[in-house]
Amino acid sequence: MAAMLQPQIILLKEGTDTSQGKPQLVSNINACCAVADVLRTTLGPRGMDKLIHDDKGKTTISNDGATIMKLLDIVHPAAKILVDIAKSQDSEVGDGTTTVVLLAGEFLKEAKPFIEDGVHPQNLIRSYRSACQLAMYKIKELAVSIEGKSLEEKKSLLAKCAATTLSSKLIGGEKEFFAAMVVDAVLAIGSDDRLNLIGIKKVPGGNMRDSFLVNGVAFKKTFSYAGFQTPSQYQSIVDAEWNIIYDKLDKCVQSGAKIVLSRLAIGDLATQYFADRDIFCAGRVTEEDLQRVAAATGGTVQTSVNNIIDEVLGSCEVFEEKQVGNERFNIFSGCPSGQTATIVLRGGADQFIDEAERSLHDAIMIVRRALKNSTVVPGGGAIDMEISRHLRQHARTIAGKSQLFINSYAKALEVIPRQLCDNAGFDATDVLNKLRQKHALPSGEGANYGVDIDTGGIADSFANFVWEPAVVKINAINAATEASCLVLSVDETVKNPKSESAQGEAAASAMGGRGRGGGAFRGRGMRRR
Repeated sequence: MAAMLQPQIILLKEGTDTSQGKPQLVSNINACCAVADVLRTTLGPRGMDKLIHDDKGKTTISNDGATIMKLLDIVHPAAKILVDIAKSQDSEVGDGTTTVVLLAGEFLKEAKPFIEDGVHPQNLIRSYRSACQLAMYKIKELAVSIEGKSLEEKKSLLAKCAATTLSSKLIGGEKEFFAAMVVDAVLAIGSDDRLNLIGIKKVPGGNMRDSFLVNGVAFKKTFSYAGFQTPSQYQSIVDAEWNIIYDKLDKCVQSGAKIVLSRLAIGDLATQYFADRDIFCAGRVTEEDLQRVAAATGGTVQTSVNNIIDEVLGSCEVFEEKQVGNERFNIFSGCPSGQTATIVLRGGADQFIDEAERSLHDAIMIVRRALKNSTVVPGGGAIDMEISRHLRQHARTIAGKSQLFINSYAKALEVIPRQLCDNAGFDATDVLNKLRQKHALPSGEGANYGVDIDTGGIADSFANFVWEPAVVKINAINAATEASCLVLSVDETVKNPKSESAQGEAAASAMGGRGRGGGAFRGRGMRRR
């Protein structure tokens, strides 16, 4: 009887939501699978796009995994992990963001039946980690280096990598055109790693083919006005100010500069003064354009006009103003350091140009990575099938439960070729069976076979130039495995209720904000403090 009357122990604040154990883990897995299902149809050359309409009424049409994940505004704590891996894949490699989310979702999906059957999550995690190690070794073994080739060969190899990335984007129809442009832009900035040295300018109108690459810097012309009048009665006051301004302008002219760019506006007086002395000036140039011009011409951005020496001046062969659509562009080309490039994008709708910019960003990142880590692997699901086969063979040599877990990891890797088929409208089972048969050949000649998107059969991805840098796959598999292990290792979620005091404070501060403005309505006779 005494045991029944023991008081209940309250540890957590009232209203705290705790869920633990198996159901909790399964619900986390389901949440992650739901996120992966959103991105599932965007994978590959025949992937669909998503139209996301946010609360401010801005519409984004995108095919890029990381962009969609950022815009989805996911609140589920476990599913947020997938958003993070997509972001990290985007910042680290640039491409493969959809792949990484799909893989993580699939690893969890394969783990779900084992969890429901009562397998301890740590056993799964251990097996997944060892399978991930094996996959890394296999990728490194299959990767082909593009080091030591001549510049022309290297260019065409890098263009193949860029074309593979672009084929799944909205501008895939013109992938050869853009791939060549991206490779030229990346090679133009040389060994310098700063991405902001490649500028992308968007001009609505025209078609995609009207886009062009400037080996140098291009930015929109900012309007400058000439001519001014001053009423005579202010003259004496203004004269002193004029003299200071003229003194500054004279220093600019004395320096020998022929083009003056400023981040702030340049007034009418200065514009006229420079125009009379055959000097071009532009005000309101954005910070990044200014830095880019400085990097290209070898000049330095000055904070004052005093003490301008020859060393801080830059130079370029040609400076021209060019009409692009209904915008005028200032273009600096033939720069000595030549370490900048600007891509001017044309296209019909704003959303289309925005998506083209995101696609080019991915391609630029890929080409940079391929230049640095110069190994490539076959794309089109070939590498995934090969790792999957390798892991299945390895699993047979293991006694115990982990044989099953590694097998399920191997099965999860097949999601990439399967999804490529589904998105293109092919019979996935049929294609996968052909691929399995090809990859299982003892001679190993089928290792490079992947899905052929054009015919709905299978083809040698390497021979068809469907390549991607090995680092994309290595990162994607690593990040997906880490994320799935992280979700599997959580067995309890505690959600603290919003404390009433915090809500009260928030309300009070909101009221206080309104109340402070009340000082404006002082009654008569109220003394100013």
